[in-house]
Amino acid sequence: METLSEEEAFALMTDIGAGKLNESHISALLSVWMIRPVSLPELKGFRKALLDLAVPFQPDMPVIDVCGTGGDGSNTFNISTLSAFVLAGAGIKVAKHGNYGVSSVSGSSTVMELHGYKFTNDTQTLRQQLEQANICFLHAPLFHPALSHVGAIRKQLGMRTIFNMLGPLVNPAHPAYQLSGVFNLELGRMYHYLMQDSGVRYLVVHSLDGYDEISLTGRVKLFGPDLEKIFIPEELGFKTILPEKLTGGNSAEEAAALFLSILKGKGTTEQNDAVIANAAAAIRVREPASSIAQSNEKAKEALLSGKAMNAFKTLVS
Repeated sequence: METLSEEEAFALMTDIGAGKLNESHISALLSVWMIRPVSLPELKGFRKALLDLAVPFQPDMPVIDVCGTGGDGSNTFNISTLSAFVLAGAGIKVAKHGNYGVSSVSGSSTVMELHGYKFTNDTQTLRQQLEQANICFLHAPLFHPALSHVGAIRKQLGMRTIFNMLGPLVNPAHPAYQLSGVFNLELGRMYHYLMQDSGVRYLVVHSLDGYDEISLTGRVKLFGPDLEKIFIPEELGFKTILPEKLTGGNSAEEAAALFLSILKGKGTTEQNDAVIANAAAAIRVREPASSIAQSNEKAKEALLSGKAMNAFKTLVS
């Protein structure tokens, strides 16, 4: 099947953002990338267009993002969002990019909204949040108004689309550090190739049993500037856990309650370990000299001491 050049992909996404395509056209286009994988030039072109069209946000300090593509169908609790608050509790500045769940019960925006967080794209407010809570939340629809033309279509389709694949790549804060989870190995390799030339310090993760994060349910592939390796959980300092231990609930309300319970230090060992493992990986991105043991301990302390919960309270208050 024919693929687009980077320039053609850029032009197509720009036209979508400008509202030049109707819903039928967009639905047909989205179905193409459900049938075949996106190519690297297409991913580059789509990403450039979305970043060019985005509402800009320039934090006045280096930040990290912890974001997954979603669309892995695993219905886990909000691991990456919890990891972001663990990082904030550990004193690391986070600009978390997120959206409502499209192919899952509860996306990061869903759980934040249910806990009373008010979305904003005001630069002064976001910078103040970074200063006071070590974290700000960038709700994708406020920063990518061009995608208002596809939101309803994505919801109707109810499955992952090209926009899932792009989510972690189009953070308008242009983070200097990034932990990105992807739903398959092929996309992981593309992220790796794309980010190698970006100047970003990054780690791309994919658990080989299908998760877009370090699930600890089996082997995980990690891609970084100087790393491409498969790890078992024990090599990362954790025990292997059963998939059912990561379930996020059957409703957004259940997911939000579980999210808060884990932040309060009431999570199970398995829930805590999954959050700590992902936060620790992000710590190693931000602090390359940190060992696995050191980053695990730093993440564990931030979660279990209540520092992550304090960051959350400060942000939503």
